[in-house]
Amino acid sequence: MQAGKKIYFASDFHLGVPSYEKSLEREKRVVRWLDEIKEDAQEIYLMGDMFDFWFEYKHAAPKGFIRLLGKIAELTDAGIPVHFFTGNHDMWMFDYLPKEIGVTIYREPIEKEYNGITFYLGHGDGLGPGDRGYKFIKKVFANKFCQWLFARIHPNFGIGMANYWSRKSRLSNGPDDEKFTGEENEWLVVYAKEVLQKKHYDYFIFGHRHLPLDIKLSEKSRYINLGEWVNYNTYAVFDGATVELKKFI
Repeated sequence: MQAGKKIYFASDFHLGVPSYEKSLEREKRVVRWLDEIKEDAQEIYLMGDMFDFWFEYKHAAPKGFIRLLGKIAELTDAGIPVHFFTGNHDMWMFDYLPKEIGVTIYREPIEKEYNGITFYLGHGDGLGPGDRGYKFIKKVFANKFCQWLFARIHPNFGIGMANYWSRKSRLSNGPDDEKFTGEENEWLVVYAKEVLQKKHYDYFIFGHRHLPLDIKLSEKSRYINLGEWVNYNTYAVFDGATVELKKFI
């Protein structure tokens, strides 16, 4: 890593819900955060569910989010790599955002190493035990033929229908009531411990869970969940030596 530089991680902005006004307020907050970190950011990882719904048609994409997309384009134009992970709400990103704003898109967890410190990074959906119903639905949504079928629906109806269901999601209807009930009940913690049996990573960093968590997996390994920006406004920063979970005010 470059001296004095940091790497930033954030997830689950869920832009688009619960209303236009609330989403716009949150989008402006995210842009302020990006403005604040751009001076010392070496790389930025946005790790899924940036949008509560996103589907790219061949010649159309969802309206809105111009402030965020413009800010990210400014960052990539300045030479700061921005990495997007697809989440369970915005897995239908294809080539529009890489072409227009210069991000790199990942659909599966990746491994990274900085200063000899190893990272396992992903959104987190579909990992670990349980949740068989969602895992089946994810396979359907990720299926190329199913995506082709949805793309046959006119954007006015297709995006409108998806936005209707999006407004019924858990984060759209007041505070998320998920609570931490112990490591044994955290599927991503269980998953990280299983991965550790095969290969060591210093940090596992995920989104999806919606709770900011920092859990010690072993003497040399930690699990970080980034939380979300509807209630918590939390993110993580790596300064070249350690990862710290922070809150943007």
